Amino acid sequence: MSEAKPTPPGPVIPLSALLARENLGLRLIAGSPEVEIHWVHTSEMADPYPYLLGGELLLTAGVQLTDPERYVARVVAAGAAALGFGVTPVYDTVPDALVAACARHGLPLLEVPPRTPFAAVGRAVWRLMAQARHHELRRVTEAQQSLATAAARPDPVPAVLHALASRLSGRAALYAPDGTEYAAAGRPVEPETREALERLAGVLRAGRGTGSRAASATDTSGGVHLAAYALGGDLRLTLGLAAPRREPGDHTIAGVAVVLLSLLTAPHQGADEAARSTALVRLLLGAAPADVAPLLGEAPWTVVHARGEGPPPPLGTPLLDLGEPGAVRALLPAGREPAPHPGWTLGVSAPAAPDGLGEADLQAARALRRAEAGHVPLARHHREAGLAGLVAPEEAAAYARTVLAPLAEPLTETLRVWLSLHGSWDRTATALGVHRNTVRQRIARCAALLDADLDDAEVRMELWFALRWH
Repeated sequence: MSEAKPTPPGPVIPLSALLARENLGLRLIAGSPEVEIHWVHTSEMADPYPYLLGGELLLTAGVQLTDPERYVARVVAAGAAALGFGVTPVYDTVPDALVAACARHGLPLLEVPPRTPFAAVGRAVWRLMAQARHHELRRVTEAQQSLATAAARPDPVPAVLHALASRLSGRAALYAPDGTEYAAAGRPVEPETREALERLAGVLRAGRGTGSRAASATDTSGGVHLAAYALGGDLRLTLGLAAPRREPGDHTIAGVAVVLLSLLTAPHQGADEAARSTALVRLLLGAAPADVAPLLGEAPWTVVHARGEGPPPPLGTPLLDLGEPGAVRALLPAGREPAPHPGWTLGVSAPAAPDGLGEADLQAARALRRAEAGHVPLARHHREAGLAGLVAPEEAAAYARTVLAPLAEPLTETLRVWLSLHGSWDRTATALGVHRNTVRQRIARCAALLDADLDDAEVRMELWFALRWH
């Protein structure tokens, strides 16, 4: 049996959403519209299997379609989500043998009319994905702020559980090591669902005793989605969630709650340490710096952004934000210097006072992008020195506003990264996560708007100075 190929990460869209685009004129002639599409791919290969990753809407006009049964079997084995067949110029209608094969294998089959180019289908998929990503990010951000606000209340653990259950439209419960409920909030669930959730939490508890490193587990019961997460700390609590549906971003929201609940239920933390941990999480999740400055103190702090695989790098601080897999944000007190760590790339800000941590967070993010583009394990924010130190900050800022006035995002950031990487198209594209042609187009647009020769070293120097103060 062929090994299933990994599905590419990223937002997914239901096939039904694409079918609802009336301007495309797509028609479902086999299979279910409820499958999820990860991306779109066009191929006229007789056997596209080696070129598929899984989750695709595969588009073809059947140029080399000679054996529909084998073709569909190979597409299904590759993990494709659906098949779109364009009628004309090869076939006037979708071949009956292809329809029958898709029906047998359970592969959704779409008819793409002659007036709809494959590029239009691809563009519609990307737009739907962008909308899904925007919705997911907005939902996660709102949930993070809600959880952070709950964590600051006088009785934070029940408040966080209530906020989490509300955001997931379900039930959230903390289980003690003996399996009893430590605290719970949200909608009541059926007895069998409650028992299934307790069993799932028990799986993680049993794993802890055997040295298992599993931190989460999922299941379903009667159409209800279940999830369990192991909390850190000496109490060895487990978070259980039951929700009627599973949406993109749920795992991230639950991860934020796990960090907060681990901090709030950690009995070994002193009052000052617990307050500082909560202050960091609140700050990074959107609280005003003025609200957390008294908790963090006056010592300069350094923000670190890290991305990689495996256990988080040892940064010598308990103030960590582990909201997303493979990504860490940390707050280091004065005297702590991060060092490179195998498998991880680090970006480090300049030291900052508590009221400057918002800017330090941006500095660390930019430093991480530079490190990834330059393929170095660690990059630091450039400290102001040299020419920048000879000009008053107010004058430099006014100069920057004047020089860069014609530019708006994303042109300003593209120009900043491009200049910092010495005009390298490829490294800039990598840092920004766009195609190199997009970088060329943006830089050409910058040159036109600024009416400047970006090949001139003096022009580049002046622009870099302005960007440093923008």
